[in-house]
Amino acid sequence: MSIPFLKAENVSKTLSSGGKPLQILKTINLTFSAASTNAIVGASGSGKTTLLGLLAGLDLPSAGSIYFSDKDITKLSEDGRAKLRAGRVAFIFQSFQLLQHLTAYENVLLSLEILNSSQAKSKTLSILDRVGLSHRLDHYPNQLSGGEQQRCAIARAFVIKPVLLFADEPTGNLDLKTSQTVVDLLFELNHERQTSLIIATHDIGLASRCERVITLSGGEVLSDETNK
Repeated sequence: MSIPFLKAENVSKTLSSGGKPLQILKTINLTFSAASTNAIVGASGSGKTTLLGLLAGLDLPSAGSIYFSDKDITKLSEDGRAKLRAGRVAFIFQSFQLLQHLTAYENVLLSLEILNSSQAKSKTLSILDRVGLSHRLDHYPNQLSGGEQQRCAIARAFVIKPVLLFADEPTGNLDLKTSQTVVDLLFELNHERQTSLIIATHDIGLASRCERVITLSGGEVLSDETNK
C-alpha cells in the first residue's frame, strides 16, 4: 500500500451568490496515496473543479483542512502554498494554458528555469521528444493543433518530475482520436515517473483508466470505488 500524502479532512466550500450562501462542497473526506491514479467525476456543478483547486492549494476551503506531505496547507499563506508546490506539483488544463508568446520549447523550458534546474535545455529537449514534438520546438501555440498543444502541456507538467499532478478535463477540447493519443501518453509518463495523478473529468473512458474513481454529486462524495 502506498503511503497517504494528500488528505482532505471535513472540507467544505461556500460561496456567496446573489447575497445568499451557496454551498459548493459539503464535508469532503478523502485520502490520496503516492504514485496513485485517481479520477473525480460528476455532472457539471457537482464541485469537481472546485475540489481540484482546493486539493492543489489554489484556493482555500470555507471549513476543514487539507494536508500535503503532513503540512496543513490551509494554514499557509498564498506564497507559502506556492513554495510548497514548487517543483513538486504540476497542472494540466482543458484550455492548455500555454504562453502564446513563447514557442513549445520555451513553454517547457520556462518551468525548469523558474526552478533553476540544472541541465534545463537537455531535459526540455528530451521530454519534447518523448511527447512527439521534437519537430515542433520553434512553433508557437497558435501554430500547433489542439492535440499538440496538450502534448506540450503534458511535457511542461512532467519535465519537473512532480510527485503530484492535477489535470482538469485534460481531453475536454480534443476530438475522440486525439483524446485517446493524449490519454495514452499521460498514463505512460505517469507510470514511468510514478507521479500521483488526480483528474477531474466528464470522460468515463478516461476515468476508467484510473485505479480509483470518486463520484461527486451535489458537492458530496456519492461513491469512492477502486477499478479492478
